[in-house]
Amino acid sequence: MGGTEHLTVQREGATLVLTLNRPEARNALSLAMLVGLYDGWLEADADDTVRSVVLTGAGGAFCAGMDLKALAGDGMRGQGYRDRLQADPDLHWKAMLRHHRPRKPVIAAVEGHCVAGGTEILQGTDIRVAGESATFGLFEVRRGLFPIGGSTVRLQRQIPRTHALEMLLTGRPYSAPEAARIGLIGHVVPDGTALARALEIAERINTAGPLAVEAVKASVYETAEMTETDGLASELKRGRPIFDTADAKEGARAFAEKRPPVYKRA
Repeated sequence: MGGTEHLTVQREGATLVLTLNRPEARNALSLAMLVGLYDGWLEADADDTVRSVVLTGAGGAFCAGMDLKALAGDGMRGQGYRDRLQADPDLHWKAMLRHHRPRKPVIAAVEGHCVAGGTEILQGTDIRVAGESATFGLFEVRRGLFPIGGSTVRLQRQIPRTHALEMLLTGRPYSAPEAARIGLIGHVVPDGTALARALEIAERINTAGPLAVEAVKASVYETAEMTETDGLASELKRGRPIFDTADAKEGARAFAEKRPPVYKRA
């Protein structure tokens, strides 16, 4: 497994856990973190034994956004990361899920601050769990900046436009209960338990057919902006082949035999 000094990677069964690990800066984004994060998405995509990904933060925070000073690198250790960025100028957008969508489900486990770039990364995840004291928000306009991580496009597609515009134009903080009420997150749990709940959700996903899970996720995103007619046609094209897989046959046999299925991605 990969990782950097600001991004740790570990396995929990079939789940890959990526942890933003810069707690002294409330996990503000550094170049080391972005490189590790992108490598983590690639690792999850490439490893068929990984069936889900959980993204979380260390030290009681999720992510406080960009740290421009840290993005400049830190001496010789930062040079390798700068070389990676020069080789792929799009790397930071891929890391933040602006220009990359992992094929495995991604579950966010949020504690503490999830603001600015943190809320932008959040919009690239699929399922979201937060501790009750977590804070969300897009503060960029208060600093004369633009939330260029995708929020002016994605947010209005994920929550009602009136709420998206209020969040974007006021730059005010949102509590976890309010974020859940407007649909930005799906679960509010006691502080300190977001990761445990995210892993529970991941384990439920892990027991399902992996080919079916990936096809369902792909179909949801592919059809999001289609007309209903085009979306239904796309769904058939994506979903029908799943019924011919060995995994589908195994799922049916396991149901009939009242036992857990053993899927082989075939």
